[in-house]
Amino acid sequence: MTGTLLRVLILFLLEVICEGEPTRVGPETMLHPHEQDKLVHQTSRWVLKLFNDSLPFSRAESFCRGQFSSLITLEQSEDKEETVELLRQIGFRSPVWVRDHNRSASKMVALSRQYLEFSALKFPKESHEGFARVTVSFPVLSSISVCVRVQWNTDWNDVSTVFSYAAPVLTNEFQLRGRVDMQGHIHLALIIHGKHFPYKASFANDGAWHHICVTWSRISNHWAIYVDGDRKDMGSGTDMDRDIHGDGILILGQDQDSFGGNFTEPFFGNITDLNIWNVALETIHVRALNLCLATIQEKFFSWNLSLINSHHVVKEVQASLFCPAVHQQMELQGCRTLQGWSDQLPPLGWTDCSDFLPFICRSSPERHHRMEQISKSQSSQPSAFMNQLMKLSNKSQPVLVQQPSGLDSLAQASALLNISVQALEDTQQEGLQPADMVTLIQLLMLTADISSEPSICAGNSSHGNIQELSQHFISVADSIIREDNADKWQAIKEVVNGPMDVVKSIDRMVTRLSPSLTADTDHVTIHSPNIKLELQQQQLKEGSKVLSFCGPGSEAKSILDCISVPHQKIQDLQNNGFYKITLISMWYGSLRPHFNPEENITMEPTVNDGSQRYLGTVLGSSVISTTVLGDDHPVSMAVHFQLQHKVQNSIDAVYDPVCAFWDFDLTPEAGGWWNTKGCEVVSKHYGYTVCYCNHTTNFALLLQVYETQRTPENEKALQVLTFIGCGVSLCGLLFTFILFIAVGVPKSDRTTVHKNLIVALGFAKLLLMCSDWAAENQAACFMVTTLLHLFFMASFCWMLVEGLLLWSKVVSVNISEDRRMKLYYVIGWGLPVLIVGLTLVISRGEYKAQDHCWLSVKTDTIWAFVGPVIFVLMVNAVVLCRVVIVTVSSAHRRAKMLSPSFASKMQTFDLTWAVTRPVLILLPVLGLTWICGVLVHLSVVVSYMFIVLNSFQGLYIFLVYAVYNSEVRNAIKRIKEKRKALSFTNCSQPTSFLPSQRAPITPWSRSPPTSSSPETSETSGPFSSTSTSLVIKNESFKKESFVSFSLRQASGNQVVQLTGFKSSGS
Repeated sequence: MTGTLLRVLILFLLEVICEGEPTRVGPETMLHPHEQDKLVHQTSRWVLKLFNDSLPFSRAESFCRGQFSSLITLEQSEDKEETVELLRQIGFRSPVWVRDHNRSASKMVALSRQYLEFSALKFPKESHEGFARVTVSFPVLSSISVCVRVQWNTDWNDVSTVFSYAAPVLTNEFQLRGRVDMQGHIHLALIIHGKHFPYKASFANDGAWHHICVTWSRISNHWAIYVDGDRKDMGSGTDMDRDIHGDGILILGQDQDSFGGNFTEPFFGNITDLNIWNVALETIHVRALNLCLATIQEKFFSWNLSLINSHHVVKEVQASLFCPAVHQQMELQGCRTLQGWSDQLPPLGWTDCSDFLPFICRSSPERHHRMEQISKSQSSQPSAFMNQLMKLSNKSQPVLVQQPSGLDSLAQASALLNISVQALEDTQQEGLQPADMVTLIQLLMLTADISSEPSICAGNSSHGNIQELSQHFISVADSIIREDNADKWQAIKEVVNGPMDVVKSIDRMVTRLSPSLTADTDHVTIHSPNIKLELQQQQLKEGSKVLSFCGPGSEAKSILDCISVPHQKIQDLQNNGFYKITLISMWYGSLRPHFNPEENITMEPTVNDGSQRYLGTVLGSSVISTTVLGDDHPVSMAVHFQLQHKVQNSIDAVYDPVCAFWDFDLTPEAGGWWNTKGCEVVSKHYGYTVCYCNHTTNFALLLQVYETQRTPENEKALQVLTFIGCGVSLCGLLFTFILFIAVGVPKSDRTTVHKNLIVALGFAKLLLMCSDWAAENQAACFMVTTLLHLFFMASFCWMLVEGLLLWSKVVSVNISEDRRMKLYYVIGWGLPVLIVGLTLVISRGEYKAQDHCWLSVKTDTIWAFVGPVIFVLMVNAVVLCRVVIVTVSSAHRRAKMLSPSFASKMQTFDLTWAVTRPVLILLPVLGLTWICGVLVHLSVVVSYMFIVLNSFQGLYIFLVYAVYNSEVRNAIKRIKEKRKALSFTNCSQPTSFLPSQRAPITPWSRSPPTSSSPETSETSGPFSSTSTSLVIKNESFKKESFVSFSLRQASGNQVVQLTGFKSSGS
């Protein structure tokens, strides 16, 4: 079932072999095709295939992944029965690997580093004489295990001896030594019975502490070297089949050229936690020791400085060692196995995960048959790419052999990637066929898996070789996820889960090779047309800079796809004891076309208020990912990222961005799915969105598609009409308020309520006019939203006061005016402040809408306005009904006391209308307007209705409170009368008349006229005259109102001038 490229891979395994590389496989049987068919068993749900090649558990899992299948899991009883039936049919009795479904995949967690304090010995570079002797007596040893933690001096490049055990008869009886290569890697080698084995086990000389264990057993004639829990080298055979001599001397830090002396090849650095066993530890025990966990094996020697004599230059120091047991939570009991066809042994058991066992892969019948079709098609009619691949390998036909154990070194993987890149370049015009894509994806999966395996050849790979491998890996991946291959992905969707399988392989490869990639530099960047990879590493210290990464950009001022780790999170790592942070970031620019737009992403719509019809969800951006390593261990870290929208709003649809990540654990059989848990939108902008997620993985923007309700032309028209309408309404309110002040309306509680309502509505209209400009600034938009909420809420609260005032005038008249006004101010201004304050506290980040300056309708925040509005409308409706009932009943009672007539009926109607008119008119004006305001998202027609009603609110109030207000009209009438009287006095000719001769004039008081009076000036002439003035109190006016009369004699006749006036204060 393997593809053709995997067969070509076997070809190169014969040519790219690491010299002296040990291999260990189980019974390999080269089966003919008809015999291989026996290893395949199809059930109703699965196709099971047994691979007789023996591999460790992790390699078996990775190989099944490379076949686009999975290691068998016995979740149900029928799965176990079907598997046993397969083993029974072929008579297979050996145990096989199975995956434990109860053991979840390891996840990154937020680390709080665990440290243990050790007393260590420091071997300074200043002196070559430093050593330490273990003062215990050694017996004859048939097996031995020595584990120690070392910290190499990075400035020393010569051969160093970690420990040497010399017997009286042989000085090089048992010894561990190391040397540093030109690339800065330390290579370890064992000497047993004087035989010097090759320097192969390697690790980075990075100045960190490393746990090293060596084991040997005469019975098994086997030895091994472990570094940090992983077996780096192993072998068998010595020149002499015997035990290790007893009564020897164990020296730390020096090689003994003679028994207990003649020291050479010193070690420089620190040594601690030396422990010795007289048994050969298994891999599971070594891993436990690396995790600072105890083992049940009894130690022959335990680290104790009192049992060690050291040279005076060797100093005792305190070492704080990191123990990863807390966060790795490794299962040390081994890996699950299924016993073959046997009636005596239990079916399920546990075995060391490093053992080599056969295994069974399972896949769906559809995937199995499609994979066979692709393999046969590629074999019978090789594509241009495959022909070029065979040409570059100097072979005419691929080797048709399947061997899962074939690819087991980075050198082999690098060679395959190298010729694959050459073949891709040579066949660029022909392009890849679906079968080529399948085989290349297999190669990426196998390479990603082999990069983490303890390989014999990996230690010989230099930084340049690793970077070249990574570059080729990215180049191959880029050729697979190119946009012009989108239709080909549809042809292989039955086999490959999707392009995120390629992303997963890149993540695994780069994460595991990051220590090697950053060994010589703190910054690595790898580019390809559709992928950008960047590694950044820095030592954690005070003032560590924020780590960020951006995808490629075509223009300097263009909005880039970027991701960053908050500075506080980096500081938290340092506070928790980490000394190094590595940020691995990747950008994928061509994945969106590979997700079929016709296959909507299943997701709950974010706009769930019925405002827009939800059409579906699509991938709307590039994919950006980051992995954070703390001291080379994956850690979970919160990140901020921003991504450009690859799809813009159109005439037919609008898009609402949602921050999401690809969750490989969600529907794992399908390769994962999009998830939004832990991610939220920080801000939305035209063309891009800023997000926050509390973990690291592969991120993208999902755009939820909604049917558009408004065209851009409608939006522009609504914006202009809103500004004009609010301006008209604001003018009406302003004129009303000025009229109240200018005409001298008598002060009353009703007038005070009217003024406060006008002020609240006026400020609300002014803010509404400015809301479109404030939307560009988040802080200003939030402030405008808060003030709009406050003043519109105050408008309705003062409308409620209008109703309560009407109630107090008609229904309940036992409350004093002073007490009423205090209560009204509390309701009119105090209640809105309380509502807005509580809403801000409760809603937190969900107060404001994302794209405009008003309350969010996507959450329950909008009810902080709608709820009180409904309450006010209901209360005022009840008040109006009650007032009308009371007024009508009172009018009827008066009508019964008087003779019924049409005039009395009209008085009843006029009285009811006069009492209820302000509230009865204002109630539908404000109420209907905001009913449309709440439903404005349902239709563009409702939007226009809201703007029209909102525009005429000021005009309505001007008409009701000013034009048809009797108090205002009376005040204006009095002003007109006053001006008319003053004009009559100052500008008109006095009127003369001849009183009756019978009219007595003696009661009038006389006074001589002044020469400056208009009357005397106008009548001055040849006539001699005298005049008399009379002032009479007019009881029909106020106290300060008088009527003035003047009397003068002209030409012998009595003439009287009369002037009436009212003072300006009236």
